[in-house]
Amino acid sequence: MASNATPQERAGGIRRYIPRGHPISWWMLLVTTGAILITSIDRTILPTVLPAILKEFNLSTSQGGLLVSLSFAGMAIGGIILGTLGDSPGRGPRRAWMWGVALLFEIVGAVATALSVTLNQLRAFRILGGMGEGSMEPVNVAMVGEWWQKENRGFAVGTHHTGFPIGQFLGPALIGALLAVGTWRTSFLVIPLIGIPIFILQVILAKRRNLEKINSWIRERRMTPSVTTDQIEGEGWTNPWENVKLALSYRNVRLAVLTNFLLLFSEFGIASFLTLQLTKEAGLSLGAASVVSGASGITGWIGQIVWGTVSDHKGRKFSLGIISVGLCVATLAMIFIQSAALGWIILIGWGLFRNSPYPVLYSSVIDTVPDAASSGMGLMIGVGLGVSGTIVGSVSGYIIQHFGFSWNYLLLAAIYLSTLIPVLLMRETAKSPTENPVAAGS
Repeated sequence: MASNATPQERAGGIRRYIPRGHPISWWMLLVTTGAILITSIDRTILPTVLPAILKEFNLSTSQGGLLVSLSFAGMAIGGIILGTLGDSPGRGPRRAWMWGVALLFEIVGAVATALSVTLNQLRAFRILGGMGEGSMEPVNVAMVGEWWQKENRGFAVGTHHTGFPIGQFLGPALIGALLAVGTWRTSFLVIPLIGIPIFILQVILAKRRNLEKINSWIRERRMTPSVTTDQIEGEGWTNPWENVKLALSYRNVRLAVLTNFLLLFSEFGIASFLTLQLTKEAGLSLGAASVVSGASGITGWIGQIVWGTVSDHKGRKFSLGIISVGLCVATLAMIFIQSAALGWIILIGWGLFRNSPYPVLYSSVIDTVPDAASSGMGLMIGVGLGVSGTIVGSVSGYIIQHFGFSWNYLLLAAIYLSTLIPVLLMRETAKSPTENPVAAGS
């Protein structure tokens, strides 16, 4: 092995997959994982309490799907507009404050939703909350990638995204407990209670002197910092539209946006009506269905860390290909959920793949265009999460109402499998982490 190899490259066997990081990097990873946990919990609230909302406002399944779609429309607006602004102040410590702006939208939207008294108010406030949710994720993912060395970016983003499966399990369980003592409105009030402390911790950690300590530690071990203090000092406020154009000039970013759209269309086609399936098909109470619907979170963290780490060593495309096939198989299995026991088994299996592709895709975007990472991921989330979510609520709601859950799962499984096409067209970015990113427009 060459003398300039990193410690992980010199290690043999399984040891080379075990990441090393500065203590501050680990603390930042923990706090930003908490930030993603907030996004995850907020994303589970509406689908979990949807049966109660349908009953209170006397809505059909299709009308409930439209309400879900409005939340995703807000995410599209937030991801594309606020997410792209995440690069404008600069990288490193400056991103923590931009995340706070996004959090403010989410908190106001959540509290206002809890206080809404008419259907139109509920619709408007879910758009507002969606704007915050859609913009929080790209800013936060870009930030965590900057506090770790490039060689372990997939691991860092994957571990950071364990906040999603944890939230997908804890969120419905927490909501189920709140429903036992309150109403569906109470569920939305957990967002400010969790979000404000996380923001304070994030700002405390995101200091320039802490970034300097991390980068010195990284260089001493012959690894590559993701962003240096010199780069931060040379940055001023940048034009967000120029950042968007830069991101879209890369083929990998355009393909990542398409892949993300297809993945999220299928995921939310499942998640938006999972509680409804468990109450109607499996005969569970709303509280019990809320708990079972979060079963994927039990194993979700495994897939996040494993596939993110594997992508650092075997390549982003390798990991994405296996994940796509696994998602297709798990979705087909959901046709057979007719009891709580089957629900637990199948959804736990789904968890091994459910959230896994997103950190790999995000890592690929950061690898490709680090100067406009938040813009690239804002487009991914705005188009992928926002637009697909806006469409899928109505589409899946219509299919379920007229043809049943099985046909919905057959469609979603086929869409999962179709993601193999854009993945095959991507350029690999992780084979040699210290090399320059793929060429623009290639």
